[in-house]
This record gives sequence, structure tokens and C-alpha cells, in this order.
Amino acid sequence: PVIAAVNGYALGGGCELAMMCDIIVAGETARFGQPEVKIGTIPGGGATQRLTRAVGKSKAMEMVLTGEPISAQEAERAGLVSHVVPADKTVDKALEIARNIARHSQPVIALAKEAVQQSFETGLGAGLLFEKRVFHSTFALKDQKEGMGAFRERRDPKWSHE
Repeated sequence: PVIAAVNGYALGGGCELAMMCDIIVAGETARFGQPEVKIGTIPGGGATQRLTRAVGKSKAMEMVLTGEPISAQEAERAGLVSHVVPADKTVDKALEIARNIARHSQPVIALAKEAVQQSFETGLGAGLLFEKRVFHSTFALKDQKEGMGAFRERRDPKWSHE
């Protein structure tokens, strides 16, 4: 997974780059926006698609059509960012999330990420079918057996990443 730690302004391409990440952590003074209309063009790095999926049609339309940025707090309320933290703690929070993810089975994390990404590429029926197939495929992994065993035995799993 790719985690963005945003402090300051993420406007235009910077906002689009952040939206390409899997998780966004924002410093409390960060601002997000797509100001391209102010210079006579439109977002060209995916914002018309990713922003709409992240914050919904109405908020995306407002941001893209007015070119006005939103605060980190508003971005969090809208679902664009996962966390808003003090500016000097942004990277620390991103690393905390990364460490938490890294504690898990890496093949399972990769499959989970792929399944979530499918929700943006397919309809609900196809996405649910994909999820079911990936879920069943995890039962062939050594890590799935270790994870279930550890749960049953009330201990921490020891991942082999296989």
C-alpha cells in the first residue's frame, strides 16, 4: 500500500497524486483542491474520476467547478482523507499506519488491496464475485491456516508470507 502524508497545499496535480495513494493522512493545516478551472483548463490527472468516487458527485462538482480548496478537516468529513493530525505528526501517523499494515500477512494485504480496488473498476455484482473468489483463494495460503490457528489458540500469528 501507498500512504500519503500531506502537509500544506495539495492542489491540482498534488491533490491528484495524493488521490492515487491508498490512504491519505493530512496535517491539520493541509488544503486540498482542483483549481484548474481558474487557469482555463480541467483536472487532467484523474481528479474528475477519483475525487468523485472519494467525496461524491456534489462535493466533487463544487471543488472542480469553483476551483476552491477545502480544509483538511472538510476533506476528512468528505472521505478524501483518513486522518487529520497536527502538522508535525503527519509523517508519524502515516508510519504508524504503515507499521500496522506491515504486521499482517503480505500476500493477504495484497489480495485485500486488490479486492478494494475492484470496487472502483466494476459494478457491485462483479465486485462481490471477485471478493468471493479472492476470499476462497486465501484458504490455500499457509498464512490463512496460521492466522486461523492463532485465533483459535488465542495467540499472535507468526506469518510466513506464504
